[in-house]
Amino acid sequence: MRLWIKDPIAVLAEGAERGIVVEGTKIVELVGRGKEPAAPVDATFDAARHVVIPGLVNTHHHMFQTLTRAHPAAINKELFPWLAALYPIWAKNVRPDAFRLATRLSLTELLMSGCTTASDHHYLYTPGLDNAMDIQAEEASAIGMRMTLTRGSMNLTVEEGGSAIAGTVQDTDVIMADCERVVAKYHDAGEGAMFKVALAPCAPFNVKKDVMIESAKMAEKYDLRLHTHLAETRDETAYCLDKFQCRPVDYLEEVGWMNHRVWLAHGIHFNDDEVKRLGHACVGVCHCPTSNMVLASGQCRTKELDAAGSPVGLGVDGSASNDNSNLMEALRHALMIGRLTYDAASVTHFDVYKWATEGSARCLGRDDIGKIAVGKQADLAFFTLDELRFSGGGDPLATLVLCGAHAADRVMVKGEWRVTDGAPLGVDVARLRYEHGAAAKKFLEAL
Repeated sequence: MRLWIKDPIAVLAEGAERGIVVEGTKIVELVGRGKEPAAPVDATFDAARHVVIPGLVNTHHHMFQTLTRAHPAAINKELFPWLAALYPIWAKNVRPDAFRLATRLSLTELLMSGCTTASDHHYLYTPGLDNAMDIQAEEASAIGMRMTLTRGSMNLTVEEGGSAIAGTVQDTDVIMADCERVVAKYHDAGEGAMFKVALAPCAPFNVKKDVMIESAKMAEKYDLRLHTHLAETRDETAYCLDKFQCRPVDYLEEVGWMNHRVWLAHGIHFNDDEVKRLGHACVGVCHCPTSNMVLASGQCRTKELDAAGSPVGLGVDGSASNDNSNLMEALRHALMIGRLTYDAASVTHFDVYKWATEGSARCLGRDDIGKIAVGKQADLAFFTLDELRFSGGGDPLATLVLCGAHAADRVMVKGEWRVTDGAPLGVDVARLRYEHGAAAKKFLEAL
């Protein structure tokens, strides 16, 4: 069926003033000012109330952390003490049923914010959670979102000089065997894939070097993406200097991760030479503005990384250091911290849109999503300007970011509606809120 998305208020694309034609799963035509579709259409959607942007792409999250939002044991702390406070609580309480609810809630929040593709860096493997990737695949399928199943890992405990604790780690052999299993079961290398797989050892301070090296080998073998936290805090730099006698980027190169397959979470504390090296290697960086501010981790050098050649994406990060899973809100935070880092003219609303769409897609190794253009997948987010917060907004695309849009009215994934009138199809939001809230109470009782 050919669907004409007709006469929107604005579209984040050139030459689409009168809208977009979708056929099947793809965008097949942009309809310019004063024009009609080049071929007959089967249906028309009146988009006169909507601003249309590409579906947003989230490149870093920790969905299980929705269960410890604003947890009294962890608020007002920086990264390392924050982790020390939460690890024991997570180890005791993150079990399959709770993890499923956390994943469902996170995906629902993301979808309602206009996000159509998600990547969750899941590294916490507590007893009974061996099938974490299967749970996430099931939940993403049910809600109709694309997902990069990012198989994380930890195996370096406090006793061994790391930061992870017993009950959250796995042996290297177990990690790599499950990575093989998940790749074989879920990775789709084709265009328009609903699932891809990435390998994601957590961080230099909680993963042994052999996992980093073996993951790089497996990624080369199966043409996969690689993901890890890097240079998030000055404490991490100090840790690498102490344990490895080198800085985090040097360590990345030592374990075979300095290449185009890699995208890094946070990437804050890089010097000028490291920015150039990362750009030359086309290593991506996922900017996590909200989490960086909550944990006082620092300010990502987005403009320098972008100019050097690194794909820059956007992520909400964990819902215990962001406290929500709303990617549209992250665009506003990225704009504000970007202007504080640089100046008012250097970071625009077009920059943050790019990071959350094309840049994020590049981080995930995808060229079929992240842009409204002929031949791209029909992943679209529709926002209205009816709320009081938008009244008086002159430039519709800038208004969404500057005036704080946070909820999409409609969302399309692969040519199919997944949100209509602000409600995700097939999800009982009230029941989800109740069940997730009940599960989260156990995490408070852990105090």
